Amino acid sequence: MGHTLLLAGRPGIGKTTIIKAVAEALGDRGGGFYTEEIRGPGGRKGFRLVTLDGQEAVMAHVNLRGGGRPRVSRYGVDVEAIDRVGVAALRRAVARCEVVIIDEIGKMELFSGRFREVVLQAVGGPRPVVATVMSKPNPWVDALKAMPNVVVWEVTVGNRDKMVERVVEWLKR
Repeated sequence: MGHTLLLAGRPGIGKTTIIKAVAEALGDRGGGFYTEEIRGPGGRKGFRLVTLDGQEAVMAHVNLRGGGRPRVSRYGVDVEAIDRVGVAALRRAVARCEVVIIDEIGKMELFSGRFREVVLQAVGGPRPVVATVMSKPNPWVDALKAMPNVVVWEVTVGNRDKMVERVVEWLKR
């Protein structure tokens, strides 16, 4: 059984920054994806998935409307983009990489049944997983946090500067 480290914390605390630095330290040994904000006039307009092997897709945007798309706050969520780019990247990582990176396991991503399936496949597999999760209660994420091979670390202002080093050390175990 593999082992999984979940980095929890409030939005903006630095979880994605930590994940990107860990991915950089791993080089081609890591696979998966992280998320980036899409900024525009007036602030945040959406979110983009970026795979560690260079693919990108807009997964949520204020201008994504209609078509029965799920919404989180003011953002329409493109579940097909999550499946096409995010899920595919995780499947490649589970099959070929030493470490699986997931940023993040959040409300938007959880609209995809394929995403939930591949996360469980990764967590139940032989490779270590480093992922970010929301701190707010969510039944699916709470069940994931309670799994026996899962460790949860809360990212705070006080510990975030040392977190990349801690995660890299944890992966060496």
